[in-house]
Amino acid sequence: MMHPNPNDLLEEILTRDPRYTAGAYAFVREGLAFAVRRLEKPRHISGQELLGVLREFAIDEFGPMAKTVLNDWGVERTEDFGEIVFNMVETGLLGKTEKDTRADFSGGYDFNEAFRTPFLPASASLKS
Repeated sequence: MMHPNPNDLLEEILTRDPRYTAGAYAFVREGLAFAVRRLEKPRHISGQELLGVLREFAIDEFGPMAKTVLNDWGVERTEDFGEIVFNMVETGLLGKTEKDTRADFSGGYDFNEAFRTPFLPASASLKS
């Protein structure tokens, strides 16, 4: 049996759901790989765990530009990460357990707080 090409599957996703760019999908896959590498032994990563890793990964990769880059890709809230993950699950690019739902990505964190606040001067973050 021939396995579908991941690039073809991504093209299918982008055609079906144009809200997010290919960069957003690549970022989520790289973030997931980053999370798995940090584990002592491979295991399933929950939506909430993935949100934390993606936050850290975005800051490591893009620094103060993290929110801007994510927004340019169509990602403006944690629920968008859930949509991306489940688009990949539905085409077979990612797996999931029976417990995993889109709701796992709801209300994870505020993007301004997550990606802007760490880069504000100390005096500015005390006022907010």
